[in-house]
Amino acid sequence: MNSLKSLGQAFKVPEIRRKLLFTVLMLVIFRLGCCIPVPNINRSVLDEYFSSASGLFGLFDMFSGGSFSNFTIFALSITPYITASIILQLLTVVIPRLEALSKEGTEGRKKIAQYTRYLTVVLAFIQSIALTLGLFRSAVIDQSFFSTAVVIITLTAGTAFLMWLGEQINEHGIGNGISLIIMAGIVARMPSAIHQTFVNLRDGQVSVISVIIFLIFALAVIVGVIEIQQGTRKIPVQYAKRVVGRKMYGGQNTHIPMKVNQAGVIPVIFSLSILSFPLTVTYFTDSTSGFTQFITKYLSPSGNPGVWIYSVLNIVLIMFFTYFYTAITFNPQEVADNMKANGGFIPGIRPGRPTVEYLSRVMTRITFVGAIFLAVIATIPTIIGNFTALQIQFGGTSLLIAVGVALDTMKQLESQLIMRNYSGFLK
Repeated sequence: MNSLKSLGQAFKVPEIRRKLLFTVLMLVIFRLGCCIPVPNINRSVLDEYFSSASGLFGLFDMFSGGSFSNFTIFALSITPYITASIILQLLTVVIPRLEALSKEGTEGRKKIAQYTRYLTVVLAFIQSIALTLGLFRSAVIDQSFFSTAVVIITLTAGTAFLMWLGEQINEHGIGNGISLIIMAGIVARMPSAIHQTFVNLRDGQVSVISVIIFLIFALAVIVGVIEIQQGTRKIPVQYAKRVVGRKMYGGQNTHIPMKVNQAGVIPVIFSLSILSFPLTVTYFTDSTSGFTQFITKYLSPSGNPGVWIYSVLNIVLIMFFTYFYTAITFNPQEVADNMKANGGFIPGIRPGRPTVEYLSRVMTRITFVGAIFLAVIATIPTIIGNFTALQIQFGGTSLLIAVGVALDTMKQLESQLIMRNYSGFLK
């Protein structure tokens, strides 16, 4: 209710209303582009590939809002940009030049953003070649150089255009552009999934009790996602008083917000990518081969006992990547050094090494909670989906992204309203 109230108040501010309408217009353009097919592609051949979209195909199709399976101009979606951003973030830790840029404020971030754009185009071009000349070569009608080049350039340009749309939303809209594009693609698949569920309910394939239980479970998951996404551990920090000339500085009390889910949805994406790769390889092997039968039985989420092995591996990988990504994004040594340089300290903890050890211990404990949460949210839908006839494919990863983006967007709206001294948020 508070979010709806905030949205209503935002529409009363002319400047924010223009930003909201601009954002909606950009998302409409995105959805229109998802309906424009890539030329020179045989759709019937594609239907055979995606008759049971799973593995990496299903993951890519989720992020593209169905554009990947339909092979439209936005088939690659924004995934090359996500990959480029993750690569640059990881390289920032190991390359001193990038680490220095990340600490140079706005100008440094602009330079890193520029590198991200270049890398995005390169990755999109490589993926376009891999899809056109590799995975979907049999779907290309005219395999001449010119026709093939048109397909590759069209896919690359589609990703570059989506990246531009996201930046336009950041600059002229409400922000969070890339995330909103991903969310729009995920949410766009809901109507067809709901319709399919009603069709199954009408045909007697799904019982009313099953639908009610699923809705209760979905509501509980959404509430859990909201609580964990907003959950933070506030570490109190005090700054010692110091006299400079005739003025006294410091003496304030503040805190360090340590999020329970510091890694976001990145660990789930990494885990799904690794686990889906063997299943994707089976699309290009003989269905009667020993390799295909082994993967289908032991590593497929629809196999038996594969569903249980897949789920256990998923939990282990998610927990590993949660700790790994959190260690990259949160540096206790850097935080402790910054506090010490500004005269800050945690009450009861000595500055220096004891502070680093304390922050590391707290982060390890709350990260465990976040890792378990991600593992449960990502695994339970797989298990339930294997034993139910419900066709709603709005799984844990999709739910995490959609709810997380919605929460971040509402926070940005509220912060913009507060910056303009809107009376509704100053009471």
